[in-house]
Amino acid sequence: MSKGLPKRSEDYSLWYNELVKKADLAENSPVRGCMVIKPYGYAIWEKMQQELDRMFKETGHSNAYFPLFIPKSYLSKEAAHVEGFAKECAVVTHYRLKNDENGGGIIVDPEAKLEEELIVRPTSETVIWSTYKNWIQSYRDLPLLINQWANVVRWEMRTRLFLRTAEFLWQEGHTAHATKTEAVEETVRMLNVYAEFAETFMALPVIKGVKTENERFAGAEDTYCIEALMQDGKALQAGTSHFLGQNFAKAFDVKFQSKEGALEYVWGTSWGVSTRLMGALIMAHSDDNGLVLPPNLAPNKVVIVPIYRSEEEKEKINEVTKEMISKLRKAGISVKYDDRDTHKPGWKFAEYELKGVPVRIAIGPKDLENGTVEVARRDTLEKSVIPLNEEFTATISQLLEDMQANIYKKAYDFRAGMITKVESYEEFKSVLDEKGGFVLAHWDGTSETEEKVKDETKATIRCIPLDGEEEVGKCMVTGKPSKQRVIFARAY
Repeated sequence: MSKGLPKRSEDYSLWYNELVKKADLAENSPVRGCMVIKPYGYAIWEKMQQELDRMFKETGHSNAYFPLFIPKSYLSKEAAHVEGFAKECAVVTHYRLKNDENGGGIIVDPEAKLEEELIVRPTSETVIWSTYKNWIQSYRDLPLLINQWANVVRWEMRTRLFLRTAEFLWQEGHTAHATKTEAVEETVRMLNVYAEFAETFMALPVIKGVKTENERFAGAEDTYCIEALMQDGKALQAGTSHFLGQNFAKAFDVKFQSKEGALEYVWGTSWGVSTRLMGALIMAHSDDNGLVLPPNLAPNKVVIVPIYRSEEEKEKINEVTKEMISKLRKAGISVKYDDRDTHKPGWKFAEYELKGVPVRIAIGPKDLENGTVEVARRDTLEKSVIPLNEEFTATISQLLEDMQANIYKKAYDFRAGMITKVESYEEFKSVLDEKGGFVLAHWDGTSETEEKVKDETKATIRCIPLDGEEEVGKCMVTGKPSKQRVIFARAY
Protein backbone atom coordinates (compact mmCIF):
# COMPACT_ATOMS: atom_id res chain seq x y z
CA MET A 1 0.00 0.00 0.00
CA SER A 2 1.53 3.32 -1.08
CA LYS A 3 0.91 5.98 1.56
CA GLY A 4 2.48 8.81 -0.38
CA LEU A 5 2.23 11.32 2.47
CA PRO A 6 4.12 14.61 2.22
CA LYS A 7 6.58 15.29 5.04
CA ARG A 8 5.39 17.53 7.87
CA SER A 9 8.63 19.47 7.76
CA GLU A 10 8.14 20.33 4.08
CA ASP A 11 4.43 21.18 3.91
CA TYR A 12 2.50 20.74 7.15
CA SER A 13 -0.81 21.89 5.69
CA LEU A 14 -0.60 19.51 2.73
CA TRP A 15 0.51 16.69 5.05
CA TYR A 16 -2.59 17.24 7.20
CA ASN A 17 -5.02 17.39 4.28
CA GLU A 18 -3.56 14.28 2.64
CA LEU A 19 -3.51 12.33 5.90
CA VAL A 20 -7.19 13.07 6.58
CA LYS A 21 -8.07 11.70 3.13
CA LYS A 22 -5.63 8.78 2.88
CA ALA A 23 -6.44 7.51 6.37
CA ASP A 24 -10.11 7.40 5.35
CA LEU A 25 -11.23 9.93 7.95
CA ALA A 26 -13.15 12.42 5.82
CA GLU A 27 -13.47 13.95 2.38
CA ASN A 28 -14.90 17.10 0.83
CA SER A 29 -18.59 16.99 -0.01
CA PRO A 30 -20.38 18.30 -3.12
CA VAL A 31 -21.43 21.29 -0.97
CA ARG A 32 -18.52 23.70 -0.76
CA GLY A 33 -17.10 23.95 2.76
CA CYS A 34 -18.84 20.83 4.07
CA MET A 35 -17.41 17.38 4.64
CA VAL A 36 -18.32 13.72 4.54
CA ILE A 37 -17.05 12.00 7.68
CA LYS A 38 -16.13 8.47 6.60
CA PRO A 39 -16.76 5.38 8.77
CA TYR A 40 -13.26 5.26 10.29
CA GLY A 41 -13.29 8.97 11.09
CA TYR A 42 -16.77 8.69 12.54
CA ALA A 43 -15.72 5.70 14.66
CA ILE A 44 -13.07 7.90 16.33
CA TRP A 45 -15.64 10.68 16.81
CA GLU A 46 -18.01 8.13 18.36
CA LYS A 47 -15.31 7.17 20.89
CA MET A 48 -14.97 10.84 21.79
CA GLN A 49 -18.76 11.17 22.09
CA GLN A 50 -19.07 8.11 24.31
CA GLU A 51 -16.45 9.27 26.79
CA LEU A 52 -17.65 12.87 26.89
CA ASP A 53 -21.29 11.80 27.19
CA ARG A 54 -20.39 9.57 30.13
CA MET A 55 -18.52 12.44 31.80
CA PHE A 56 -21.45 14.83 31.26
CA LYS A 57 -23.91 12.40 32.79
CA GLU A 58 -21.61 11.75 35.74
CA THR A 59 -21.73 15.51 36.45
CA GLY A 60 -25.53 15.49 36.45
CA HIS A 61 -26.39 16.52 32.89
CA SER A 62 -29.15 15.09 30.68
CA ASN A 63 -29.37 15.04 26.89
CA ALA A 64 -32.15 16.72 24.92
CA TYR A 65 -32.64 17.94 21.38
CA PHE A 66 -33.72 21.35 20.07
CA PRO A 67 -34.71 22.52 16.57
CA LEU A 68 -32.26 23.09 13.74
CA PHE A 69 -34.16 26.22 12.70
CA ILE A 70 -34.27 29.40 14.78
CA PRO A 71 -36.68 32.31 14.11
CA LYS A 72 -34.66 35.35 13.05
CA SER A 73 -36.37 37.46 15.73
CA TYR A 74 -34.89 35.19 18.44
CA LEU A 75 -31.34 35.85 17.33
CA SER A 76 -31.87 39.62 17.48
CA LYS A 77 -33.02 39.61 21.12
CA GLU A 78 -29.47 39.49 22.52
CA ALA A 79 -27.55 42.33 20.85
CA ALA A 80 -23.98 41.07 21.32
CA HIS A 81 -25.04 37.56 20.25
CA VAL A 82 -26.53 38.63 16.91
CA GLU A 83 -23.57 40.88 16.19
CA GLY A 84 -21.18 38.01 16.84
CA PHE A 85 -22.92 35.53 14.53
CA ALA A 86 -24.63 37.67 11.87
CA LYS A 87 -21.92 37.25 9.23
CA GLU A 88 -21.92 33.44 9.54
CA CYS A 89 -25.67 32.76 9.42
CA ALA A 90 -27.36 30.71 6.72
CA VAL A 91 -30.95 31.94 6.26
CA VAL A 92 -34.03 30.02 5.05
CA THR A 93 -36.43 32.35 3.21
CA HIS A 94 -38.71 29.98 1.22
CA TYR A 95 -40.23 26.54 1.76
CA ARG A 96 -41.02 25.29 -1.75
CA LEU A 97 -39.55 24.82 -5.22
CA LYS A 98 -41.33 24.61 -8.57
CA ASN A 99 -40.65 24.11 -12.27
CA ASP A 100 -39.85 27.31 -14.12
CA GLU A 101 -42.58 27.95 -16.68
CA ASN A 102 -39.96 29.52 -18.95
CA GLY A 103 -37.89 26.34 -19.03
CA GLY A 104 -35.27 27.44 -16.54
CA GLY A 105 -35.46 24.22 -14.52
CA ILE A 106 -36.25 24.19 -10.80
CA ILE A 107 -36.68 27.59 -9.15
CA VAL A 108 -37.73 28.91 -5.74
CA ASP A 109 -41.49 29.43 -5.66
CA PRO A 110 -41.87 33.19 -4.98
CA GLU A 111 -45.30 32.53 -3.45
CA ALA A 112 -43.78 30.23 -0.81
CA LYS A 113 -41.94 32.93 1.11
CA LEU A 114 -41.80 32.36 4.88
CA GLU A 115 -43.61 34.87 7.06
CA GLU A 116 -40.49 34.96 9.25
CA GLU A 117 -37.09 33.94 7.97
CA LEU A 118 -35.35 31.10 9.78
CA ILE A 119 -31.69 30.89 10.79
CA VAL A 120 -29.99 27.51 10.40
CA ARG A 121 -28.59 26.88 13.89
CA PRO A 122 -25.12 28.44 14.37
CA THR A 123 -25.47 27.79 18.13
CA SER A 124 -28.58 27.20 20.21
CA GLU A 125 -28.63 29.73 23.06
CA THR A 126 -31.63 31.64 21.69
CA VAL A 127 -33.93 28.73 20.89
CA ILE A 128 -33.01 26.97 24.13
CA TRP A 129 -33.55 30.01 26.37
CA SER A 130 -36.92 30.64 24.70
CA THR A 131 -37.79 27.05 25.72
CA TYR A 132 -36.42 27.44 29.25
CA LYS A 133 -38.96 30.23 29.82
CA ASN A 134 -41.62 27.48 29.79
CA TRP A 135 -39.61 25.04 31.88
CA ILE A 136 -38.52 27.32 34.74
CA GLN A 137 -40.94 28.90 37.20
CA SER A 138 -39.51 28.15 40.65
CA TYR A 139 -36.21 27.55 42.43
CA ARG A 140 -37.37 23.92 42.52
CA ASP A 141 -36.80 23.75 38.75
CA LEU A 142 -33.13 24.69 39.15
CA PRO A 143 -30.44 23.90 38.35
CA LEU A 144 -31.40 22.85 34.84
CA LEU A 145 -28.48 20.90 33.32
CA ILE A 146 -29.03 20.10 29.63
CA ASN A 147 -26.72 18.99 26.82
CA GLN A 148 -27.45 18.29 23.18
CA TRP A 149 -25.47 16.49 20.49
CA ALA A 150 -26.15 18.21 17.19
CA ASN A 151 -24.86 19.75 13.98
CA VAL A 152 -24.48 23.49 13.46
CA VAL A 153 -23.87 25.71 10.45
CA ARG A 154 -21.50 28.69 10.39
CA TRP A 155 -20.92 29.88 6.86
CA GLU A 156 -17.14 29.85 6.56
CA MET A 157 -15.41 31.05 3.39
CA ARG A 158 -12.03 29.39 4.02
CA THR A 159 -12.46 25.82 5.19
CA ARG A 160 -10.33 22.81 6.13
CA LEU A 161 -11.55 19.31 6.97
CA PHE A 162 -12.41 18.99 10.68
CA LEU A 163 -10.70 22.26 11.65
CA ARG A 164 -13.11 24.69 10.03
CA THR A 165 -16.15 23.64 8.00
CA ALA A 166 -19.46 25.31 7.21
CA GLU A 167 -21.29 22.48 8.96
CA PHE A 168 -19.81 20.55 11.86
CA LEU A 169 -20.84 18.18 14.63
CA TRP A 170 -20.63 19.12 18.27
CA GLN A 171 -22.20 19.05 21.68
CA GLU A 172 -23.50 22.15 23.41
CA GLY A 173 -24.38 22.28 27.07
CA HIS A 174 -26.85 24.90 28.30
CA THR A 175 -27.51 25.24 32.01
CA ALA A 176 -29.63 27.53 34.23
CA HIS A 177 -28.95 28.32 37.90
CA ALA A 178 -30.43 30.21 40.83
CA THR A 179 -27.26 32.11 41.70
CA LYS A 180 -24.24 33.63 40.03
CA THR A 181 -21.94 31.52 42.22
CA GLU A 182 -23.54 28.27 41.03
CA ALA A 183 -23.33 29.34 37.37
CA VAL A 184 -19.65 30.27 37.64
CA GLU A 185 -18.93 26.96 39.41
CA GLU A 186 -20.69 25.11 36.56
CA THR A 187 -18.67 27.02 33.95
CA VAL A 188 -15.39 26.06 35.62
CA ARG A 189 -16.55 22.48 36.29
CA MET A 190 -17.19 21.88 32.59
CA LEU A 191 -13.89 23.49 31.63
CA ASN A 192 -12.22 20.95 33.92
CA VAL A 193 -14.22 18.12 32.31
CA TYR A 194 -12.90 19.19 28.91
CA ALA A 195 -9.34 19.42 30.20
CA GLU A 196 -9.57 15.97 31.80
CA PHE A 197 -10.95 14.51 28.57
CA ALA A 198 -8.24 16.13 26.45
CA GLU A 199 -5.40 14.93 28.68
CA THR A 200 -6.74 11.50 29.70
CA PHE A 201 -8.23 10.35 26.41
CA MET A 202 -6.72 12.52 23.68
CA ALA A 203 -3.26 12.48 25.36
CA LEU A 204 -3.30 16.22 24.65
CA PRO A 205 -1.81 18.62 27.22
CA VAL A 206 -3.87 21.81 27.47
CA ILE A 207 -3.66 25.17 29.20
CA LYS A 208 -6.80 26.37 30.98
CA GLY A 209 -7.51 30.06 30.84
CA VAL A 210 -9.92 32.95 30.35
CA LYS A 211 -10.43 34.72 27.04
CA THR A 212 -9.98 38.46 26.70
CA GLU A 213 -13.01 40.64 26.01
CA ASN A 214 -12.10 40.72 22.29
CA GLU A 215 -12.07 36.91 22.09
CA ARG A 216 -15.09 36.31 24.32
CA PHE A 217 -18.14 34.37 23.07
CA ALA A 218 -20.83 36.71 21.75
CA GLY A 219 -23.33 37.23 24.59
CA ALA A 220 -21.14 35.88 27.41
CA GLU A 221 -19.73 37.71 30.42
CA ASP A 222 -16.71 35.39 30.58
CA THR A 223 -15.34 32.70 28.30
CA TYR A 224 -13.06 29.99 29.71
CA CYS A 225 -11.05 27.83 27.31
CA ILE A 226 -8.53 25.04 26.92
CA GLU A 227 -5.70 25.78 24.49
CA ALA A 228 -3.53 23.15 22.83
CA LEU A 229 -0.39 23.37 20.71
CA MET A 230 -0.02 21.59 17.38
CA GLN A 231 3.22 20.23 15.94
CA ASP A 232 3.63 23.18 13.58
CA GLY A 233 3.75 25.58 16.51
CA LYS A 234 0.25 26.94 16.07
CA ALA A 235 -2.36 26.99 18.82
CA LEU A 236 -5.78 25.37 18.61
CA GLN A 237 -8.72 26.19 20.86
CA ALA A 238 -9.89 22.76 21.97
CA GLY A 239 -12.96 23.68 24.01
CA THR A 240 -14.82 26.61 25.55
CA SER A 241 -17.10 27.13 28.55
CA HIS A 242 -19.07 30.37 28.87
CA PHE A 243 -20.51 32.18 31.87
CA LEU A 244 -23.53 33.93 30.35
CA GLY A 245 -24.55 35.90 33.42
CA GLN A 246 -28.23 36.86 33.12
CA ASN A 247 -27.93 38.10 29.53
CA PHE A 248 -30.05 35.43 27.86
CA ALA A 249 -32.44 35.16 30.80
CA LYS A 250 -33.20 38.87 30.47
CA ALA A 251 -33.44 38.68 26.66
CA PHE A 252 -36.04 35.88 26.90
CA ASP A 253 -37.59 36.89 30.23
CA VAL A 254 -36.64 33.68 32.06
CA LYS A 255 -37.42 34.25 35.74
CA PHE A 256 -37.91 32.04 38.77
CA GLN A 257 -39.48 32.49 42.16
CA SER A 258 -36.80 32.24 44.82
CA LYS A 259 -37.17 30.52 48.21
CA GLU A 260 -37.91 33.94 49.66
CA GLY A 261 -40.73 34.47 47.15
CA ALA A 262 -38.96 37.09 45.01
CA LEU A 263 -39.05 36.93 41.20
CA GLU A 264 -35.48 36.81 39.84
CA TYR A 265 -33.70 36.23 36.54
CA VAL A 266 -31.79 32.94 36.30
CA TRP A 267 -28.06 32.69 35.65
CA GLY A 268 -26.78 30.76 32.64
CA THR A 269 -23.86 28.89 31.11
CA SER A 270 -23.08 27.27 27.79
CA TRP A 271 -20.15 25.07 26.78
CA GLY A 272 -19.11 23.03 23.78
CA VAL A 273 -16.55 20.98 21.86
CA SER A 274 -16.79 19.91 18.23
CA THR A 275 -15.33 17.71 15.50
CA ARG A 276 -12.46 20.22 15.58
CA LEU A 277 -11.09 17.85 18.26
CA MET A 278 -10.50 15.38 15.43
CA GLY A 279 -8.18 17.89 13.83
CA ALA A 280 -6.40 18.42 17.14
CA LEU A 281 -5.95 14.68 17.61
CA ILE A 282 -4.41 14.32 14.15
CA MET A 283 -2.11 17.34 14.31
CA ALA A 284 -0.85 16.83 17.85
CA HIS A 285 0.38 13.24 17.52
CA SER A 286 0.62 11.95 13.96
CA ASP A 287 3.86 11.50 11.99
CA ASP A 288 5.09 11.17 8.42
CA ASN A 289 3.88 7.54 8.35
CA GLY A 290 0.29 8.45 9.18
CA LEU A 291 -2.03 8.66 12.17
CA VAL A 292 -0.87 8.03 15.71
CA LEU A 293 -3.96 7.35 17.83
CA PRO A 294 -3.90 7.30 21.63
CA PRO A 295 -5.18 3.83 22.64
CA ASN A 296 -8.00 5.37 24.72
CA LEU A 297 -9.63 6.73 21.54
CA ALA A 298 -8.68 4.10 18.97
CA PRO A 299 -11.70 2.26 17.48
CA ASN A 300 -9.52 -0.86 17.46
CA LYS A 301 -6.68 -0.92 19.97
CA VAL A 302 -5.23 -4.10 18.47
CA VAL A 303 -5.22 -5.54 14.96
CA ILE A 304 -4.11 -9.13 14.32
CA VAL A 305 -2.72 -10.04 10.90
CA PRO A 306 -2.28 -13.75 10.10
CA ILE A 307 0.59 -14.85 7.85
CA TYR A 308 0.10 -18.17 6.05
CA ARG A 309 0.69 -19.97 2.77
CA SER A 310 -1.86 -22.75 2.93
CA GLU A 311 -5.40 -23.27 4.15
CA GLU A 312 -4.06 -25.72 6.72
CA GLU A 313 -1.76 -23.06 8.18
CA LYS A 314 -4.61 -20.56 8.14
CA GLU A 315 -6.88 -22.92 10.09
CA LYS A 316 -4.25 -23.51 12.76
CA ILE A 317 -3.63 -19.77 13.11
CA ASN A 318 -7.38 -19.09 13.26
CA GLU A 319 -7.78 -21.53 16.10
CA VAL A 320 -5.05 -19.89 18.21
CA THR A 321 -6.17 -16.38 17.28
CA LYS A 322 -9.79 -17.05 18.26
CA GLU A 323 -8.72 -17.75 21.84
CA MET A 324 -6.37 -14.74 21.82
CA ILE A 325 -9.19 -12.41 20.69
CA SER A 326 -11.56 -13.79 23.31
CA LYS A 327 -9.12 -13.08 26.13
CA LEU A 328 -8.33 -9.57 24.88
CA ARG A 329 -11.99 -8.66 24.53
CA LYS A 330 -12.77 -9.96 28.01
CA ALA A 331 -10.11 -7.55 29.24
CA GLY A 332 -11.93 -4.68 27.48
CA ILE A 333 -9.45 -4.43 24.61
CA SER A 334 -11.06 -3.90 21.19
CA VAL A 335 -9.57 -6.15 18.52
CA LYS A 336 -9.81 -6.53 14.75
CA TYR A 337 -8.79 -9.77 13.07
CA ASP A 338 -7.85 -9.09 9.45
CA ASP A 339 -7.93 -12.44 7.70
CA ARG A 340 -8.83 -11.01 4.28
CA ASP A 341 -7.21 -12.97 1.47
CA THR A 342 -7.55 -10.03 -0.95
CA HIS A 343 -4.48 -8.22 0.42
CA LYS A 344 -1.01 -9.37 1.43
CA PRO A 345 0.28 -8.96 5.01
CA GLY A 346 2.72 -6.21 3.99
CA TRP A 347 -0.12 -4.16 2.51
CA LYS A 348 -2.12 -4.61 5.71
CA PHE A 349 0.82 -3.55 7.87
CA ALA A 350 1.13 -0.31 5.89
CA GLU A 351 -2.63 0.31 6.07
CA TYR A 352 -2.82 -0.05 9.86
CA GLU A 353 0.29 2.07 10.32
CA LEU A 354 -1.37 4.79 8.23
CA LYS A 355 -4.60 4.49 10.23
CA GLY A 356 -2.80 4.67 13.54
CA VAL A 357 -3.94 1.39 15.11
CA PRO A 358 -1.94 1.32 18.37
CA VAL A 359 -0.84 -2.33 18.43
CA ARG A 360 -0.33 -4.65 15.47
CA ILE A 361 0.15 -8.35 16.07
CA ALA A 362 1.52 -10.65 13.37
CA ILE A 363 1.21 -14.43 13.73
CA GLY A 364 2.51 -17.08 11.36
CA PRO A 365 3.49 -20.79 11.34
CA LYS A 366 6.86 -20.14 13.04
CA ASP A 367 5.10 -18.18 15.78
CA LEU A 368 2.80 -21.15 16.37
CA GLU A 369 5.83 -23.42 16.72
CA ASN A 370 7.52 -21.05 19.16
CA GLY A 371 4.37 -20.08 21.05
CA THR A 372 5.01 -16.38 20.34
CA VAL A 373 3.70 -13.43 18.31
CA GLU A 374 5.35 -10.35 16.84
CA VAL A 375 4.03 -7.10 18.31
CA ALA A 376 4.52 -3.67 16.71
CA ARG A 377 3.61 -0.49 18.59
CA ARG A 378 2.50 2.46 16.48
CA ASP A 379 3.86 5.32 18.61
CA THR A 380 7.54 4.33 18.39
CA LEU A 381 7.33 1.79 15.51
CA GLU A 382 9.25 -0.66 17.72
CA LYS A 383 8.72 -4.40 17.28
CA SER A 384 9.12 -7.16 19.82
CA VAL A 385 8.37 -10.86 20.19
CA ILE A 386 6.25 -11.85 23.17
CA PRO A 387 5.13 -15.28 24.38
CA LEU A 388 1.55 -16.48 24.01
CA ASN A 389 1.19 -17.48 27.63
CA GLU A 390 -1.00 -16.65 30.62
CA GLU A 391 0.58 -13.19 30.85
CA PHE A 392 -0.18 -12.31 27.22
CA THR A 393 -3.34 -10.25 27.87
CA ALA A 394 -1.76 -8.42 30.79
CA THR A 395 1.31 -7.68 28.65
CA ILE A 396 -0.80 -6.14 25.87
CA SER A 397 -2.87 -4.20 28.39
CA GLN A 398 0.27 -2.77 29.98
CA LEU A 399 1.70 -1.95 26.56
CA LEU A 400 -1.41 0.08 25.72
CA GLU A 401 -1.16 1.96 29.02
CA ASP A 402 2.51 2.69 28.35
CA MET A 403 1.67 3.94 24.85
CA GLN A 404 -1.06 6.27 26.12
CA ALA A 405 1.37 7.75 28.66
CA ASN A 406 4.19 7.99 26.11
CA ILE A 407 2.05 9.80 23.52
CA TYR A 408 0.99 12.32 26.18
CA LYS A 409 4.57 12.79 27.39
CA LYS A 410 5.84 13.39 23.86
CA ALA A 411 3.18 16.06 23.28
CA TYR A 412 3.84 17.59 26.72
CA ASP A 413 7.60 17.73 26.20
CA PHE A 414 7.12 19.26 22.76
CA ARG A 415 4.87 21.96 24.19
CA ALA A 416 7.29 22.64 27.05
CA GLY A 417 10.00 23.35 24.49
CA MET A 418 7.68 25.70 22.60
CA ILE A 419 6.80 28.06 25.45
CA THR A 420 8.90 31.22 25.39
CA LYS A 421 8.93 34.24 27.70
CA VAL A 422 9.69 37.55 25.99
CA GLU A 423 10.17 41.07 27.29
CA SER A 424 10.12 43.25 24.16
CA TYR A 425 7.87 43.51 21.12
CA GLU A 426 10.84 42.96 18.80
CA GLU A 427 11.76 39.75 20.64
CA PHE A 428 8.09 38.71 20.47
CA LYS A 429 7.96 39.10 16.68
CA SER A 430 11.27 37.30 16.25
CA VAL A 431 10.11 34.29 18.32
CA LEU A 432 6.82 34.10 16.40
CA ASP A 433 8.56 34.05 13.03
CA GLU A 434 11.49 31.80 13.89
CA LYS A 435 9.97 29.38 16.40
CA GLY A 436 6.23 29.83 16.94
CA GLY A 437 4.53 28.17 19.86
CA PHE A 438 3.11 29.81 22.98
CA VAL A 439 4.67 33.18 23.75
CA LEU A 440 4.31 34.51 27.30
CA ALA A 441 4.32 38.28 27.37
CA HIS A 442 3.07 41.21 29.42
CA TRP A 443 0.03 43.06 28.04
CA ASP A 444 -1.52 46.31 29.24
CA GLY A 445 -5.06 44.90 29.21
CA THR A 446 -6.40 47.14 26.42
CA SER A 447 -8.28 46.05 23.31
CA GLU A 448 -6.27 48.57 21.28
CA THR A 449 -2.95 46.90 22.07
CA GLU A 450 -4.44 43.47 21.49
CA GLU A 451 -5.74 44.51 18.06
CA LYS A 452 -2.42 46.13 17.15
CA VAL A 453 -0.53 42.90 17.87
CA LYS A 454 -3.10 40.88 15.90
CA ASP A 455 -2.98 43.20 12.90
CA GLU A 456 0.81 43.37 12.81
CA THR A 457 1.73 39.76 13.64
CA LYS A 458 -1.44 37.64 13.15
CA ALA A 459 -0.95 36.46 16.76
CA THR A 460 -3.84 36.57 19.22
CA ILE A 461 -4.09 36.30 22.97
CA ARG A 462 -5.08 32.68 23.36
CA CYS A 463 -5.91 33.06 27.04
CA ILE A 464 -5.05 34.56 30.38
CA PRO A 465 -3.83 31.38 32.17
CA LEU A 466 -5.84 30.38 35.23
CA ASP A 467 -2.71 29.08 36.94
CA GLY A 468 -0.56 31.99 35.80
CA GLU A 469 1.54 33.58 38.52
CA GLU A 470 1.09 37.24 39.35
CA GLU A 471 4.17 38.99 38.03
CA VAL A 472 4.53 42.75 37.88
CA GLY A 473 5.89 43.87 34.52
CA LYS A 474 5.51 46.24 31.59
CA CYS A 475 3.46 45.68 28.44
CA MET A 476 5.81 44.61 25.65
CA VAL A 477 4.10 47.06 23.25
CA THR A 478 3.20 50.18 25.28
CA GLY A 479 5.34 49.87 28.39
CA LYS A 480 2.29 50.33 30.60
CA PRO A 481 1.96 48.31 33.85
CA SER A 482 0.94 44.63 33.73
CA LYS A 483 0.21 42.20 36.58
CA GLN A 484 0.44 38.90 34.69
CA ARG A 485 1.77 37.44 31.48
CA VAL A 486 -0.74 36.22 28.91
CA ILE A 487 -0.35 33.59 26.19
CA PHE A 488 -0.01 34.78 22.61
CA ALA A 489 0.18 32.49 19.56
CA ARG A 490 -0.74 32.22 15.93
CA ALA A 491 -3.68 29.88 15.77
CA TYR A 492 -6.05 27.79 13.68
